[in-house]
Order: sequence, then structure tokens, then C-alpha cells
Amino acid sequence: MKIAILFGATGLVGGHLLNLLVNSNEYDKIKIFSRKDIETKNPKIEKYIIDFNELEKHKDEIVGDDCFFAIGTTRRLTPNKNDYIDVELNLPVKISKIAKNNNVKSFIYVSSGGANANSRNLYLQNKGKAEKEIIDLSFEFTAIIQPSLLLGNRNENRIVEKIAKFIFKILSFIFIGKLRPFKAIHATNVAKAIMHITKNQLKDLFFTSDKLEDFSLIK
Repeated sequence: MKIAILFGATGLVGGHLLNLLVNSNEYDKIKIFSRKDIETKNPKIEKYIIDFNELEKHKDEIVGDDCFFAIGTTRRLTPNKNDYIDVELNLPVKISKIAKNNNVKSFIYVSSGGANANSRNLYLQNKGKAEKEIIDLSFEFTAIIQPSLLLGNRNENRIVEKIAKFIFKILSFIFIGKLRPFKAIHATNVAKAIMHITKNQLKDLFFTSDKLEDFSLIK
């Protein structure tokens, strides 16, 4: 029986990924770890409502084949710098270490385009540091997903992001050639690409928006 582990099922990419996992013949069970309940009665889903500050209490439940991490936040939603770092850096690292100790085979981390541990931008810095920590754990299979600006409907209102999306759509024609990795991408296509990457155990390690777009079209 193949088991998927999903962190971030209530988020933009995670929500689409959950639907694909449920409908995939690859997995017999999907374990969801989240702060709040998700309304679903699908028999393949096993829900764990947890406090991520008490992650150690649930370490024995983080067991399966492929672990997908798609949790993220913003400074507006998490204004305290230390809390922000906990979500964006410490949380994925802690979960990846628990998964490794529990012999989970694969770890798929939804990061960000431009992630860089040396960046002055705290968001990109956190993502880059988390990437390095996860890669250093040497799972049997690791995929670092680096989408550019994500398109799709979020639950929360992000004014600046909405403006950026509008501008990206107008200027989408310029994102060709070397600029293609920076083109905005719909969260649905990111989720589709993740499924393809994981199923085929692609060895690129880093997957930017251009690669994700291409893989999302493969049936």
C-alpha cells in the first residue's frame, strides 16, 4: 500500500495537490496534517489536526512513501519575524528530518522561484536555507519546486499579490527564452507537475516555472 503525506492541504498548491492525490491510482492512502479540519469524507484520506508547535507528539504518524510539503505564509499574516521564520524555515526542516528518520522515501518541497540562502529578502532567504537543509538529508528522491508568482484563488485577500498578478498577465508575452522561468504559473499546473515529477522520479532536483509548466501538460 503506497501512502502520501501532505502538509499544506488547505493552501493554494496543496489544495490542488490533494485533489490529484485522491484521484490518483498511485496512492492507497493520503495522510493530511493541518491546523484546521478539511471537509472531506473520502475513504483514502486520513486526517490529523495538529499544533505544529507540538510536532514531536505526532512524529510516529509521519510515516509513508512520499511526503509533500506545501505550507507557506506571508509577513502580513505572520508579522512577528521569529514566528515567520518558524513557518517558512524551521517547520519544513523539522518535518523533513522527522520524515527522514521514519524512512520516508521521497520529500517534495514547494519552495519559490529565486530562493537563495544568501538573499537579503527574508522570504527568499528562508526558502533557500530550507532547500539546503532538505537536500542535505539525502532522501531516496528529493524535488525542490520553485514556481514564480502563483496564479489562482486564495482564501485570504492579498492586495499586493493581486496587483502583481495583473501586471504579470499583461506582460506575460515578454517571459520567453531565458525569462521563461520567471513567468507566473497557475497553482493547478504546479500540482499537476508535482504529480508527474514524483511519479517518474525525475532527477533535475530543482524545478522552476518553465519546467513545471511543461510537465503539467504531460498526460
